[in-house]
This record gives sequence, C-alpha cells and structure tokens, in this order.
Amino acid sequence: MGRGPSIEARKNAEDARRGKIFTKIIREISVAARSGGGDPNSNPRLRSAIDKGLSANMTKDVIERAIKKATGALEGVEYEEIRYEGYAPGGVAVIVDCLTDNKVRTVADVRHAFGKFGGNLGTDGSVSFMFAKRGVLWFDAGADEERITEVAIEAGADDVVVYPEDGSIDVLTSAEAFAQVKAAMDAAGLVAGQAEVTLRADNNIAVTGETAQQVVKLLNWLEDLDDVQNVYSNADLDEDAYA
Repeated sequence: MGRGPSIEARKNAEDARRGKIFTKIIREISVAARSGGGDPNSNPRLRSAIDKGLSANMTKDVIERAIKKATGALEGVEYEEIRYEGYAPGGVAVIVDCLTDNKVRTVADVRHAFGKFGGNLGTDGSVSFMFAKRGVLWFDAGADEERITEVAIEAGADDVVVYPEDGSIDVLTSAEAFAQVKAAMDAAGLVAGQAEVTLRADNNIAVTGETAQQVVKLLNWLEDLDDVQNVYSNADLDEDAYA
C-alpha cells in the first residue's frame, strides 16, 4: 500500500486552498467598498463580504487594508465585475460571476472550462432569466425549527424550508429583505452557519450518470479559477455524480 501525502504536503495544500478563498473574499470586499463606500453599516454588500471574511478566519487588519485600497486610502488593483452564462452537459444552465483585472485572461479561462467538459459558453441573458436573486440563511440539523420560523417570518422572510433527509433548515428572503432578516435572526441568538444573497434557479434539471459527473467536473473547475467568485447552476445532482 502506498503512503499518503505527508503532513507537510497536506498543510501546503490546505494553505493554498485557504489562500485562494482569501483572495476571492478580498476581491469581493474591494469591489463592494469601491461601489458602495467603506462603511459596512450603510453598505450591505460590504457587510456581507466582511462577515464572510471573518467566518473564514480572516484578520480585521487584512479586511481593513482591502477596504482602504478600494476607497483610495491605499494604492491597489481595481477589479471589474463580469458575468458569463452558458450550458453544461445535459442542458444545465450555468452562471459564472467573476472579478478580474484582466478580461482577456478571464474569458479565455472560462471558455476553456466549458469546452473541456462538453459545455458551451452562451451570450448575455441566455440563462440568467432562469434564476432569481434570493437571500438564504442556512442552519444545521438540530437548530430550533419553531423559533427560527417564528423570528424569520416576523422579520419578513419569504419561506422556511426544512430538509427531512438531513434536518437542515433554509430561511429564504428577497434580496432586499436579507439584511433585516439576518439582523433579526442574529439578535434572537439564531446565528446561521452561512448567510448570503445568492442566485437560485426557478426550476432544476435532473442529470444522472456520466452526464452528471461531467457537470460536477465543470462546476468544480470553474470554482477553482482565480478570477471566479461564484458559480450557479440549475443542476439537480445525486450523490453518484460526485463519485
């Protein structure tokens, strides 16, 4: 039996993964601060990005430095927001949100990923109409369903969904109501494991077998690109897709 990776190799891989996550969050903080100002109290997008950074154990110094660069207090790189849309195998719709300082590099990387795994890059608007911007707060199994539902609905949430297969709970809001619902949940001591404004498909497409595996490979490849911030799809995948 061969030996597994050394402790040093595993640590290096973990450091690289954390570094990539930090890079994506710093870009999001930068764009949020540049577009809406450096005060998180009046900039919900920046508040959300900061929360994401703190959850990933990013230091306040790193966060403050990113804000200062974005608002002109320090010299920094300017990033541009770009969205790409396309189809994965099986007719699965995919949206790729990027923050980049080099559009030529980014579109080449994204197009290569779609082509490599049997998909194709589409035009603006080709799939975005299938998705809606929603606020989502995720709670792990064992959370107080009754209390979560009570506080969420009173604060203006649209729905509370309980998943019987694992007991987890989603609180769904409009994008506009997300900040007030999250604030109400936090004030009630109901802190979500993850909370963000995201895109959710109106209807999902079930894909199985080799097609599903190709979809997963494409989505993972896109997620791993440095310039990609978020990847959304309407794929309904079973566990075999990750084999």
